[in-house]
Amino acid sequence: MSTESSTKINKLLMSQPSGVVLQSTWLTEHGYSTDLQKRYRKGNWLQSLGTGAMVRSGDQVGYEGGIYALQTQSLFSVHPGGRTALAYLGKSHYLEFSTKKVTVFGERKDHLPKWFVNHGWGVTINYHPTSFLPTDLGLENFEFRNFSIKISGAVRALMECLYLAPEEQDLMECLQVMEGLNNLRPNQVQALLEQCQSIKVKRLFLYMAEKVGHGWLKYLETDKIDLGKGKRSIVKNGVYNDKYQITIAKELADYGK
Repeated sequence: MSTESSTKINKLLMSQPSGVVLQSTWLTEHGYSTDLQKRYRKGNWLQSLGTGAMVRSGDQVGYEGGIYALQTQSLFSVHPGGRTALAYLGKSHYLEFSTKKVTVFGERKDHLPKWFVNHGWGVTINYHPTSFLPTDLGLENFEFRNFSIKISGAVRALMECLYLAPEEQDLMECLQVMEGLNNLRPNQVQALLEQCQSIKVKRLFLYMAEKVGHGWLKYLETDKIDLGKGKRSIVKNGVYNDKYQITIAKELADYGK
């Protein structure tokens, strides 16, 4: 390999943290041609992770390193959310959490590339493309070893859990998570509730916050939050709550009585 090629690969490896994926299209855009990429693989600087993706040779890369590439190189909104984000934030004490299952959210337009879908990350990734919340609201940076990715903050993560409930997320677990969120910033909650496009999520969030008696609730301007019209049946054969016009499980309605 020429001195110029060696200098370029060293520059690349110094600019990118270990443990992350390097996408071929991104490398090409930054001056590393497909021919040069082949030479780096042949020279054992890089190794293929799948079509269109590489890692530095010998690197141990988890799914987080794949998310890093999607966020920073493809500029996707894909991020760990729901129960996975709550676990990272230390808020998942009451959730049935499996380290082998990861919950990931993204915009409807963000189609996961084949290299990400087909690679054996050692976990099952449940991907939910949806636009019920704005892509840039309620996220925060979370540090892994030597790089960071955006994950859902506590408020957004709980809303994502409510979005998946009751089919994929137990509502009683959501209520118990809500119980622990007693120090939320009202302005952040207000912004997310105003921008949220799911009537079900907004009604359940406010119902749960009221049920556990959080002090920050009184600072919300609920008249600015669109709660829609008409009844919503969250579960069949449940208990009807007149204020929020939702039918919920008796267990949830009776909690705290």
